[in-house]
Amino acid sequence: MRVVFVHGACAQDAAWWWHRMVEPLAALGLESRSVELPSCGERAGAASGADLHADADAVRAVLDEEPERPALLCGHSYGGMVITDAAAGRDDVDHLLYVSAVVPDTDESLASLAGPEPAPWVVPRDDGTIVPNTAVDLRGAFLHDCDEEAAAGALRRWGPQSQAAFAQAPRGIAWHKTPSTYVVCTEDRATSPARQREFARRASRRLDLQTGHHPFLSHPALLAEVIGEIVGGGDAQVSGGA
Repeated sequence: MRVVFVHGACAQDAAWWWHRMVEPLAALGLESRSVELPSCGERAGAASGADLHADADAVRAVLDEEPERPALLCGHSYGGMVITDAAAGRDDVDHLLYVSAVVPDTDESLASLAGPEPAPWVVPRDDGTIVPNTAVDLRGAFLHDCDEEAAAGALRRWGPQSQAAFAQAPRGIAWHKTPSTYVVCTEDRATSPARQREFARRASRRLDLQTGHHPFLSHPALLAEVIGEIVGGGDAQVSGGA
């Protein structure tokens, strides 16, 4: 089993966001890989022009590199949109893991799920991208339980993302058929736990972690334990954290 990670919105340097997961997963005998997203300008195509479907195709391209190996797809925040599309119709994805993530259904875009009021965390630009809103306390909302190194690294790696990615619905809905787990980050100050639990109703099961928005930075061992239990077929009951 391989673990394929998909990061959230306005993030760059995909491997960095998940680098603290590599060692604890390796200790469980699991290989992991992160995916660079075109809509964030990480792969071919400018951030202002790429979209959700391009991001999902980037995940599929990673899966296609080893078509015989089953995978667990883990999507964080916006990454939930991506894995929902990317795994649709595939036999090589055994499980979907949503971490404080959006879980769309048919014809639902991130914009439609967010509601009529724009999120305070981002601002649109005239070039067709959105960028993090530096006028608000991004660290306090997203990184409050992270150490200084992780928080500083994350703040340096936020950047523009194509607005087109937020307006599209997935082309298929993988969680309709593929088993899934939703991790509710109960100390998340950016995506409320109540909102996360609404999304979690669409997953096969729900687990709670007492962490902020980025458990793979603040408590990677806890998230690795969840993944290990899923891959091992156990009944994860993890709830610890900050």
